[in-house]
Amino acid sequence: MAPTARRAAMETIVTSPAGSPAHGFTLIELMLVLMLMGIASVIVLPNIEKGMQDREVRRSALGLAAAARNLRSRAIDEGMPQLLVLDIEQNNYRAARGAEVHLPADVKFAAVVGGEILDGEARQFVFFPNGSSHGGSIALSGGHGLSYAIRLEPLTGKIQVVPGEKS
Repeated sequence: MAPTARRAAMETIVTSPAGSPAHGFTLIELMLVLMLMGIASVIVLPNIEKGMQDREVRRSALGLAAAARNLRSRAIDEGMPQLLVLDIEQNNYRAARGAEVHLPADVKFAAVVGGEILDGEARQFVFFPNGSSHGGSIALSGGHGLSYAIRLEPLTGKIQVVPGEKS
């Protein structure tokens, strides 16, 4: 007679009881996880703050460069010189007939080279109808030594924003 049942059906299946005697994490496992989370936060949190400050300085530099580009375009379009006035002491700038733009509290004028010196701590950059300007460099700095420079090319009128040295 031929066997009718498969070999697998004839084997005994062993099952274990549902659940296990350990119903949670040990104290050592919890301490290890908390320690790893603490180390990760010590590394990550200062970098987040640094990134936020870098963003403020960069945004301010890009805004100042955009105002300068706008003034250059208006000078060419209208055929009249346009003025960008920096008030270093008050930490703001004014573009032609526009309102004063105050820099964020953490962002300061680090160095201003070129332009015309006005009364006190003020500097003036003139954009001419032929596309040129007085030329110079305006450096903005923030916390942690982050800085950006706005370069004004005198002959071509080109305006660049470049990251500065991190001190």
